[in-house]
Formats: sequence, structure tokens, C-alpha cells
Amino acid sequence: MSLLTRTKAATTTPSPVASAPPVLWLALLATPVALSANSPVLILPDMAAALNVRTATVTWIVTAFAWAMAVGTPLMANVLRRRGLRTALRTSAAAVVAGTVLVAFSPWLPLVMGGRAAQAVGGAGLVTVAMSLAGSARRMGVITAGFGVLGAVGPLLGSLIAETVSWRLSLSVSALGLLAVPAVLRGADTAAPTTRTPFDARGALLLVLTATALVFLPRYPLAALPAALLGAVLLGFHVRAVPHGFAPLAVLRSPVFAVSALLAMALSTSYFTLLFTIPQLLRDRTDWSTPAIGTGQMVALLVGSLLSWLLAAASARMNRPRVITILLVVGALAPLTTLLTPWAPLLLLAASLAVFATTAGNGVLATSAAQATPAPDRPTTIGLFNLAYQLGGAFGPALAALLTLGT
Repeated sequence: MSLLTRTKAATTTPSPVASAPPVLWLALLATPVALSANSPVLILPDMAAALNVRTATVTWIVTAFAWAMAVGTPLMANVLRRRGLRTALRTSAAAVVAGTVLVAFSPWLPLVMGGRAAQAVGGAGLVTVAMSLAGSARRMGVITAGFGVLGAVGPLLGSLIAETVSWRLSLSVSALGLLAVPAVLRGADTAAPTTRTPFDARGALLLVLTATALVFLPRYPLAALPAALLGAVLLGFHVRAVPHGFAPLAVLRSPVFAVSALLAMALSTSYFTLLFTIPQLLRDRTDWSTPAIGTGQMVALLVGSLLSWLLAAASARMNRPRVITILLVVGALAPLTTLLTPWAPLLLLAASLAVFATTAGNGVLATSAAQATPAPDRPTTIGLFNLAYQLGGAFGPALAALLTLGT
């Protein structure tokens, strides 16, 4: 299909939203979840002491958040596709509120994990709405650069909030996204949902089970690997039988979507692994204090995030192979630098490279994946793409726990 044909199809096919609000409202809607996701990085020992568990055990809170973001993203994308913007936003906001209440008052680790999961599902919905409304690589770049910036601030801000108020408040900052909900509702014209087909419950269940098995792969590979393979096979058969179901066949068969999603997952895994590993390596290799480590990492991540927006903005003037080459080269340099450098400050350079690659990649690749699929499937495409990205967010902390915190 030519670019002109795709453009005409996009203008004549109904979509969940007919116009988009200013991009800054979309950034406020989506990006606080990155702040919340990264806020535990420097306060894991404090959380463990408060909940009377080991530091490696408390990383399950991080895994629960990443798992819920992963499985919640396609679920909320389906709500957006089938029920429209208003229902998706209200459902997401309710989940964020409920999760924040649980995190604020639960004295036990399992309940805190449940609260974080609810926050993540709600945050996934807010992110999906924002990215579905972005419409261009430049606007998508603003949102994903915002992810990087607030993700960069997250560890230090989480540490400061924990020291001055409570670690529970550090885990509740995703509620800031609720401030944008009224403005997004006012600024976006709602239209009829793009599909009236029955809800594909079996497809949704198979996708959630497969994603769940993948999330547990770093911790329990012997059990998770066969479960993930079985789930993927069953899901493949189901998609062929129900091509317009929860995971549309047209999306999964798109080579652009497949390459974009797999690359985003690889870059995300590398980034989140280094995000949790580099502070521990700095503790081991330097005499820096926790605030100094947090400040250094924040500056490194901010630099990488701001530079990523430049690549997202310039990507419209570059061909796809060149953009992918840049992402691959920079993405590979980050873990190699971490592995090989004997000099601690170069670890901060590795952090900059990692966030640059994953943040720029998220903006550029998500736009490419969405534009390569039929207009009615674009909310689902964004949801499945973000599922791949969030799987990296689940793999990374688990790998970091295995590498630096023990099991």
C-alpha cells in the first residue's frame, strides 16, 4: 500500500478519536507512569526493611508493576478500540486511584504488589490513549522523551520523597497523570468505537498467559520457557482461526510491526537492566553517596532523553534502515560499555546511551508500526507494541536482581 493510499485510508476510516489535544497534555497524561516505574531504583533497601523482606524479594514489587504494564497495555488498547476514548480514560483513572490507595495503606508485600499492579494497568491505559492520539513521529517523540526525562528524575525523586515523607508516596507519583484526564477529554473529539465484533476472550486470555510466562522467564526459566512456547503456539492457532480478534492477524503479520516490536523489547530490556544495575555498580566501585549516585544517574538519563527527541524529530527526514542502524549501534554500546569499562564515570555514559536508544526507539518505532497497519487496528497496534516494550521493563529488573542483588 502506498503512502498516499494509507493516508486516504486513515482519513476515511473511523477511529477512536477524531482529533487530538495539545501534545503537552498528552505528555502529562502518559509520562508520570515512567516516574513511578523508576522511583524504586534507589529505595529498594528501605522498602525491604519496611516490609520485613530481603532486598531481592522486594524487587517483586517492580516485577509486578512491569508485568501489569505489559498485560494491561493490550487489554486497555482493546477497551479504547471497542469502547472509545471516554471509557478507556475513566477505566484507567479508576485503576490508578484504586492502586494508589492500596500502595498508601497496605502493610504487606502482596497487597503492595496488587496496588502497584493496579497503578500499572491504569497507567498502561493512559499511555495507550496518549500514544494513540499522538499522530506523528514528532509528537510521539515529545511523549517518549517525556518518558525518558521523568524516568531519569524518578530514581532521585523517589529517594528524596522517601527520605522526607515516605517510600509509599514515592510509589504513588503516577497519580499525577490524572491531572490531564479532564483536558484530554475536552480536547479530543470522541467517535464511535472502531469495531462491534464480540470480545475475543480466548485471544485475550492466551495473550495474557503468554506474556505472564515471558515475564517470569528470567526468574524461573525451566517452568516459564515451555509455558511461553505453548502459549505462543496456541495463540498462533487462535489468531489464524479468529483473524480479527484480540490480536489481529494483519498486525502480527506486518514485518514493520514485528521488527519494531522486537527491537523495542531488546532496547527496553537493556535499558531497564542497566537502570537498576548501574547504581549498584557505582556503590561497589566508588565511595559516592546515594544522593550523588542518584544525581549522576539523573543527569546522564536526562541528557540521553533530551537527545532522543532530536532523533525522533529528525527521523521523518531519514530512511528506516539508517534509523534502525543508529538504534542498534547505540543500543549495543550501552551494555558493552558497562561490561568492559574499569572507570566508574563511564557507567553514566552507558546510562545515557541506553536511555537514548530506548526512548528514541520507542517514539520512532511505535509510529512506524502504527502507520504500517490498517487504521482501525492502530490502537491495538500501539497496545501490542507497548506490550513488547513493557516486557523489556519486566525482564530488566529481574535480570538486574540476578546480576547484582542475588536471588
